[in-house]
Amino acid sequence: MGKSGKRYRSAAETVDEAKQYTLGEAVALMKAMGGTKFDESVDIAINLGVDPRHADQMVRGAIVLPHGIGKETRVLVFAKGEKEKEAREAGADYVGGEDLAKKIQGEGWLDFDRVVATPDMMSVVGRLGKVLGPRGLMPNPKLGTVTMDVAKAVREQKAGKVEYRVDKTGIVHAVVGKRSFDAEKIVDNASALLEAILKAKPSASKGVYLKKISISTTMGPGLRIDPATVSETRAA
Repeated sequence: MGKSGKRYRSAAETVDEAKQYTLGEAVALMKAMGGTKFDESVDIAINLGVDPRHADQMVRGAIVLPHGIGKETRVLVFAKGEKEKEAREAGADYVGGEDLAKKIQGEGWLDFDRVVATPDMMSVVGRLGKVLGPRGLMPNPKLGTVTMDVAKAVREQKAGKVEYRVDKTGIVHAVVGKRSFDAEKIVDNASALLEAILKAKPSASKGVYLKKISISTTMGPGLRIDPATVSETRAA
């Protein structure tokens, strides 16, 4: 294992590993640490008391964060006719049908971050499952990306809609902003995501639901957040 850099070690020394911070305390400390030459993302990891092997304990959803994620989102829309026009007017970066499907399949083209489709285009999109699925790009009606209201879907994606899904180890990983964001904006975004995950608690989940929470920048050390303070805050 390689040695940590001087900047990382310096930042890690400011973290009390035995302490669980409130969200506000963690973000304030994270902001006070020395940064890198690029604007790092702020990542949150939430360990849930669920068993993802069981369908009735799957936690998945999407939310438009109050302040976005600080990144330009390239949206591809599969639509035709009037819906194609609506998608373009809403700001979609790419709109089409068979032409885009062939480009993805034949050329390996993947210069987009989100995919939206109207229900009547899913027969075309379905053929791309092996390419889009593993990358988390497959449109899904539960996430609002298979819809006739393509204009709304495009605007939400452009505004920084974040999709979350518990992985096989029971952890949700998500981006809640950039290091350059004001602390209040990071707290707002993280709180909104945590509230959505609390509301998405499966009825089949027993015992402690929010087990562990950690927040960090891309290149920085993780700071543990006390799950009890999150639960109390969002339940109040």
